[in-house]
Amino acid sequence: MSTPITDRSSTRPVGPPPPFDPELAPVIEILTGLRPPDAYRPDNIAAMRKPVPGVQAPTDEDLTRGGTYSVQERVVPGPEGQPDISLLICLPQHATAPTPVIYYIHGGGMIVGDNRFGVVDTLGLAEPLGMAVVSVEYRLAPETPHPGPVEDCYAGLVWLSDHAQELDIDPDRIVVGGTSAGGGLAAGVTLMARDRSGPAILAQLLLSPMLDDRNDSPSARQMRGVGIWDSSSNETGWNALLGDSVRGGREVSPYAAPSRATDLSGLPSTFIDVGSAETFRDEDVAYASRIWQAGGRAELHVWPGGFHGFDVVVPHAVVSQDAVAARGAWLRRQVAGRSRDQAEIRVMLRR
Repeated sequence: MSTPITDRSSTRPVGPPPPFDPELAPVIEILTGLRPPDAYRPDNIAAMRKPVPGVQAPTDEDLTRGGTYSVQERVVPGPEGQPDISLLICLPQHATAPTPVIYYIHGGGMIVGDNRFGVVDTLGLAEPLGMAVVSVEYRLAPETPHPGPVEDCYAGLVWLSDHAQELDIDPDRIVVGGTSAGGGLAAGVTLMARDRSGPAILAQLLLSPMLDDRNDSPSARQMRGVGIWDSSSNETGWNALLGDSVRGGREVSPYAAPSRATDLSGLPSTFIDVGSAETFRDEDVAYASRIWQAGGRAELHVWPGGFHGFDVVVPHAVVSQDAVAARGAWLRRQVAGRSRDQAEIRVMLRR
């Protein structure tokens, strides 16, 4: 069972923020002029949930990727005694065998977003490997504090695993993935699955994950007032999820803030990436290091000069293309490796 930890190293002085990548720097200057790093406040969460002018949510037609995928929305049981949840299910149209799947959890600082947010980019990773994508709609904070959001995500994973045959999905090749707050929820769901002997998870894909409610790492202090989603906005998100009287205290659950887990053994293969010029840098590096120290498998990338979400905002930048390529290569190894293992087992059983 995961239990919280609260010990922290002494606060040390930090230097100036790392420089942004030259291709990213002009864009971040424009973005922060439109929405500063500390834009998210408790009194404007409702306003931040409104659609951004000129930015349309992807339609079902967009998500088919020219007919490659079928798209459906299914309402499935939520946590016991709680409302049902919605899953956005994108299945390869021409699969000839059960497919691997990315179970995707969207970002948004625990307070904004929906199950279409980030799915286009996730399909971009999935399509070359013939993978399905299932994206979960979880309840947002502060209306639904912890454990509501992570329990919603776990309930969706259980349903997916139980209905894998119906969806023609391989239950042994489920990758749990998420971005930002979704990355933190993905890590929490993976801990839950381990501790509850729940669905088998092949791997976890954590992209700039939001892992630590204490919000006091060197990078959180170093990047205050700089980039996208600084420590002030981060505090808003964590307080919404946990309450300002709980956040940072001794009783925070590791399923809410996975950095609090004392035991990171027994986790599936893990991919973590993060920018060097963003708030989450040091908590993400620490999480990867602790997986290694527990004897686990983790791949870590710290992209030099990257701000939070740089690959989505500036996809043409070389560093963005490299980041996406690294994720795809890692995914290919996870999926192909399990396929080879199963093929070898079948050959041995025939002998």
